[in-house]
Amino acid sequence: MSDPARPTSTAAETPRKSASTEAVVPRPSTENVHRRRRAHRKHRGVGMIWSALAWIVGLGFFFPVLWMVLTAFKHEREAYTDPPTLLFTPTLDQFQAVLGSGMGLTLLNSAFATAVSTACVLALGIPAAFALSLRPVKRTQDVLFFFISTKMLPIVAVIIPLYVIVNEIGMLDNIWALIVLYTAMNLPIAIWMMRSFFLEVPPELLEAASMDGASLATAVRRVILPLVSPGIAATALICVIFSWNEFFFAVNLTAVRAQTAPVSLVGFITGEGLFWARLSAASTLAALPVVIAGWIAQNKLVRGLSFGAIK
Repeated sequence: MSDPARPTSTAAETPRKSASTEAVVPRPSTENVHRRRRAHRKHRGVGMIWSALAWIVGLGFFFPVLWMVLTAFKHEREAYTDPPTLLFTPTLDQFQAVLGSGMGLTLLNSAFATAVSTACVLALGIPAAFALSLRPVKRTQDVLFFFISTKMLPIVAVIIPLYVIVNEIGMLDNIWALIVLYTAMNLPIAIWMMRSFFLEVPPELLEAASMDGASLATAVRRVILPLVSPGIAATALICVIFSWNEFFFAVNLTAVRAQTAPVSLVGFITGEGLFWARLSAASTLAALPVVIAGWIAQNKLVRGLSFGAIK
């Protein structure tokens, strides 16, 4: 018989096992702790250096824009000083002069051409990108190459036949001629961009929607488009930038009625001299709509630019 006062072997070994387990746990030495702290400080120092360099480079790129905005609030005599005038009394005289010279109409022309052409690009590009990604057609790669091949020809090489065609149909100095050209100019880029976004959508979503009884149009409208909305916003913003800043077509195919904002900026360079403050005010007004559009769509823009980039 076993002695009840004597502990069993299991009970006796339990504290010894726990004690041995506690003894095995490694404890970092003081030297290792100091080494890790030094490595952390070194890594943080390198990160601060790179951050400072990034800020310097960013400010260097942004400085011309900042100087343009500051010059727009100066008088002409203050804009010509050497060294430049840093302390001055802001004025809105240059903006009033710019708007009084008729630039308001050119801004409206640019806004109308940009908005309508971007809407046309999205209306045509989204179905085409959907067909080439989730519903691929035969010889998809050939179709994609045909779209992008239209961007390989320099614009200056087609301006003469375009001018003859536009003149023959009576569309010179007409804003709708620019809308058609802007749509054709941005459509290949939009199709390629939107296709990369649609490729990130799992095809099983369409199958699940069809099994639930949804038609193809309903599935695209309620399932697919909300998922690729960041990509649509990014594509739309790029089309807006390209259309708003386009100069070559506008300067050759417009005169007065359909003149756009980039063309009107040339009018501030006259034989009487270069009016720096007034030109800066006009440039600020011309750049402001695109900046506002980018600021409004910044959240979806960041998601959209990275949505179709990584597979």
